[in-house]
Amino acid sequence: MKAVICRSPGELVLEDRPAPGAPPAGWALVAVSHVGICGTDYHIFEGKHPFLAYPRIMGHEVSGTVIETGEGVDLAVGEPVVINPYLSCGKCIACRHGKPNCCVKIEVLGVHRDGAMCERILVPAQNLYPANGLSLADAAAVEFLAIGAHAVRRARADPGARALVIGAGPIGLGNAIFARIAGLDVTLLDMSSERLAFAENELGFSILDGSHGAVPDLVREATSGEGLDVVFDATGNTRSVQSAFAHVAHGGTLVLVSVVKDDIVFSDPEFHKREMTLVGSRNALRADFDHVAASIRNGAVPLTKLVTHRTTLADTPSDLARWAHEKSGLIKAVIEIG
Repeated sequence: MKAVICRSPGELVLEDRPAPGAPPAGWALVAVSHVGICGTDYHIFEGKHPFLAYPRIMGHEVSGTVIETGEGVDLAVGEPVVINPYLSCGKCIACRHGKPNCCVKIEVLGVHRDGAMCERILVPAQNLYPANGLSLADAAAVEFLAIGAHAVRRARADPGARALVIGAGPIGLGNAIFARIAGLDVTLLDMSSERLAFAENELGFSILDGSHGAVPDLVREATSGEGLDVVFDATGNTRSVQSAFAHVAHGGTLVLVSVVKDDIVFSDPEFHKREMTLVGSRNALRADFDHVAASIRNGAVPLTKLVTHRTTLADTPSDLARWAHEKSGLIKAVIEIG
């Protein structure tokens, strides 16, 4: 089969690889249809991912069609599916408590093991969710949107709560969309005027432009000094995360959607006097995938605006390398494989 391999940082090639064999019990063989390109994929290409062994087949935002099943699998051959790329052990404390998204031994397709920038892939059947009427192109967007949907669910905010989403990249935009679906009053903050213009003009969000003044002053002015009921940080930037504590209202919640490598430092007196809730949000659960799929089907997610770039498997090495540094106008790129 054809596969795109990141041999080493900066080296991306199209190669012939042996196709997967017959699926073992509990697994299925999937013909890959579409793969979204994630920020993680750009980081892998650029050599910025801290826990990755090269060479690697990237790709974890995936849709496809079941073409063969192992023993004990209920899925029918020909079934269109969304792939949940988080492979969990099923035995650790997190899995036993219904949180396979933060499994102690989690392996993410395209990161810890080879992913789906290829024509065929073997996947545990428990990680395959029927597309249920979604096009395979739309189904490939479910995973990245589920990250934001999960973060919103983790916030446990009531409808009408004032929310700030920091970071207007794909994850932040998905976060904002699902916060709005949940009935929150959403504002987006970013340092990029171009991204904010897209969020305002194409998606209808209120915005705060961090490039036009000191961010704490902008937040204070926008909230009459009260802060926000819930703040989501989706930047992956240490300074942004640490600054986000100051944007939370008394009694409010800060949700860390992105992850940074550094230690996070904050003022304990400020944290305690506000009785703030600090929440981590990692990956997503089946309930989030189902919520996203239903929201796409009912027209609540403007996917035609979010997917701005498309390519083929053959053109991925050149296109991904270019998009890694040419970000203007880029929200989400999708590889059409099937």
